Amino acid sequence: MKESYKKSFELGLYSFAELTPDPATGKMPSPAERMRNLIESIELADQVGLDVFGLGEHHRPDFISSAPLVILGAAAVRTKSIRLSTAVTVLSSDDPVRVFENFATLDLLSTGRAEIMAGRGSFVESFPLFGYDLKDYDELFTEKLDLLLKLRESERVTWSGKHRPTIQNLGVYPRPVQEKIPIWIAVGGTPESVVRAGSLGLPMALAIIGGIPERFRPLVDLYRGAARETGHDPAQLELGINSHGFIADDSKQAADDYFPTFQLMMNKIGRERGWGPITRQQFEASRTLRGADFVGTPDEVIEKILYQHTLFGHQRMLLQLGVGTIAHAKVMHAIELLGTKVAPVVRREIQQRNAVSA
Repeated sequence: MKESYKKSFELGLYSFAELTPDPATGKMPSPAERMRNLIESIELADQVGLDVFGLGEHHRPDFISSAPLVILGAAAVRTKSIRLSTAVTVLSSDDPVRVFENFATLDLLSTGRAEIMAGRGSFVESFPLFGYDLKDYDELFTEKLDLLLKLRESERVTWSGKHRPTIQNLGVYPRPVQEKIPIWIAVGGTPESVVRAGSLGLPMALAIIGGIPERFRPLVDLYRGAARETGHDPAQLELGINSHGFIADDSKQAADDYFPTFQLMMNKIGRERGWGPITRQQFEASRTLRGADFVGTPDEVIEKILYQHTLFGHQRMLLQLGVGTIAHAKVMHAIELLGTKVAPVVRREIQQRNAVSA
């Protein structure tokens, strides 16, 4: 039987706050300039009515967001409505008590707009930096997620585990505005992570940053199946898709603005991980309807979001508008187009779909 997903559709942004040269000029922005631009982009996202802004955690020289909660705290007092999330909090190498306290503080600053997106991270620098062993990668995440969920449930907690000292009936403060801060599980395609999210009845953010998106459908089915088997109603669970993209008034202009910095960043990571270099031909294939990248005009991005909605029935779409450094004015225009041209059409169409299937 086809399941119905009725929650209104949310559109938003996420960023890793890259600090890389602009291929168009060769100029490297200063960290302070990059930070100012980042805050301005969050403010604009709020002003044009986008629903969520997520900020990644990275501990590398080519990013400035090793402390994303500090940045989100600054954004909280300069925005009114947009929900503020990490994308992701690397929970395995963090202390769940501090994570909860920090997000509760963000929730107070934002009057109830904080979210946690917890994941194992796409890089591993935080593990040696904070004294953790990579061989404990999965065990650390499982144990710390358990503690984080208990902290969300109760003001006073008793807990014991292998990788953190025992907590014996201690209170954790402050408490947030929201009764329960939303905790999303971010996954990159590992079935075990998908099953974990579904079994716990937690919302899941699925990163689709390459390949053919329809190949991820079995993971979505696995997520909803795991939820059902453990007594959770799949129709009540939220699913988000996180992908790369860029928007401009002209399709070729969007591609020309996006590709050089995308190629620079992805080839750098590829050299670290043994991937081959990305060609313009591969990129052009990835921005077709059945590809992973949302790069084009507002109409092209609308068509692609709606196409993927037929595949996944998801309730949230977050785009990373640019991978690396693109001229700030062009990024701001892309945000404006997403909020004013793309979001209203997508929300209306999905609302109509949901009404028909009710």
